[in-house]
Amino acid sequence: MSEQSPKCANCKVIACCTTNRLNGPGNCPTKNHQDLNESAMKLYHEDPQVRDMIIASVKTSSAGAQKWTRVEATMDFARQMGYQKLGIATCIALRFEAAMLEKILEANGFEVATVCCKYGGNPKESIGVIDKEQTYSIPAAGIYDPSCNPVGQALILNEEKTDLNLLVGLCVGHDTLFTMHSKAPVTTFMVKDVRLYHNPAGALYGVNSIYFRYLLSPVKLR
Repeated sequence: MSEQSPKCANCKVIACCTTNRLNGPGNCPTKNHQDLNESAMKLYHEDPQVRDMIIASVKTSSAGAQKWTRVEATMDFARQMGYQKLGIATCIALRFEAAMLEKILEANGFEVATVCCKYGGNPKESIGVIDKEQTYSIPAAGIYDPSCNPVGQALILNEEKTDLNLLVGLCVGHDTLFTMHSKAPVTTFMVKDVRLYHNPAGALYGVNSIYFRYLLSPVKLR
């Protein structure tokens, strides 16, 4: 890793939020990558979709600061962009949350298409996962646990010609695959963290406590 790799998370200067934006530390990207900033600014000015999206997102962020829920901000952004048909790609375990989100969106005038992660019912062996690598969410009930199908979810919503797709609790990696194959822009509405009731930031807030201090040392995950 380059010594000049940006480390904005640990910056004590925050020069980018001052009138002297080039006064940051040695690894400040604002100081070191003015060329890339100019490339970004060119896109904001010359690409109509990028321009409309950045303006809409800034307006949503400003209008809803400290008073709107995520669902309200999502609807405001979608309306500014003229999006009418929204797609929801959901984890099957979060069908309740997806159903409530769908109900809210439809009550506010949006058309909604929802597809769950188990679409297709494909055996995990069919994608090359061997038996000992499989997990069964409800083994006691003997329920068949097919592979998740994020690419298929994206293809379904592409077929539906959605204007914007919302992720609801797709697993890490599955969300990446969905985003890679979605023709429509994607926003994350909700992420999965079963241990922390879908609030992954909880591990960060608790890292100095006895409960999550272990994360600050190399963690053996398997």
